[in-house]
Amino acid sequence: MAITYPAGPPVYSGDIESINRYLATPSVVARRINTIAAQRFVSDFILTSRTDVSGGAVVFEQDDPLYTDRAPEAISPGGEYPLTGLGDGTPQAVKVTKWGQDVPITDEKIKRSNFSPVEKAFQRLVNTLVKTVDGLALSLVASQVTATQAAAASWAGSTSTILRDIMLAKAKVTALNKGYEPNAIVVDDATWALLASDDKLSTLMAREDKGNSVYTGEFRVVAGLTILPTPNLPAAGAWIIDTNALGGIADEKLGQGYTGDVVETKSIRDEDNDQWRVRARRVCVPYVNEPGAAIKITGI
Repeated sequence: MAITYPAGPPVYSGDIESINRYLATPSVVARRINTIAAQRFVSDFILTSRTDVSGGAVVFEQDDPLYTDRAPEAISPGGEYPLTGLGDGTPQAVKVTKWGQDVPITDEKIKRSNFSPVEKAFQRLVNTLVKTVDGLALSLVASQVTATQAAAASWAGSTSTILRDIMLAKAKVTALNKGYEPNAIVVDDATWALLASDDKLSTLMAREDKGNSVYTGEFRVVAGLTILPTPNLPAAGAWIIDTNALGGIADEKLGQGYTGDVVETKSIRDEDNDQWRVRARRVCVPYVNEPGAAIKITGI
């Protein structure tokens, strides 16, 4: 899956009247804020299951059994197949939380700076919501994932074996024989820098290729894993994850005039104070139902 991360800068211009019409159109505001947010939430990339919430909570089963309740049997011609049960995981229930805030955009700012204060408000709303939700989700992952693979040596040292450390960690996950296929590695920014600048990894890349990190400053894939750098990890490190199995995020849509997909928005005209109030919220809860689908590399 190709990932553009983060999203590119916006381009917009208009007079005061058109900006006010823009803010007065809920679907347009929601579209812009969700466009900004679409490539920002790391939690949405690693927790891919989606659950609609009713009643303010979501129930799921954690750590489903690996096998059926009984072994297969030899069956004679025309014989009946034995019926076996499927054990259940441990039931879990978690409540959703409403995260959100308002920001003011005064008439003076619109008059003097055109669309710039509107875009700044949108960006800051998204940035703060991403920091909060990603921080919560990544802290949950860090607490739920207990499997570890020790690095042979510090990734910052000359004796590092980064590729081998990653491959061994992947092998440990797939060896569980539960169908896990790790496809992402989540790292803090400093660890991403170590990955992107490692001399040994650079020598293994295709030669005469100016698309590598030496020229572009980007490093997005290693050993078949999409690299997701984020400043919102609870601690420095690297988590290798099967994003199709680890867990999900349950979102609840409360309605009442809000629009938007991931982020719900509302723009409110405050005539008493000559300003707009733009609100962004996300009513959600992250959950991990297959903690074995991820592993942390330690000692890096």
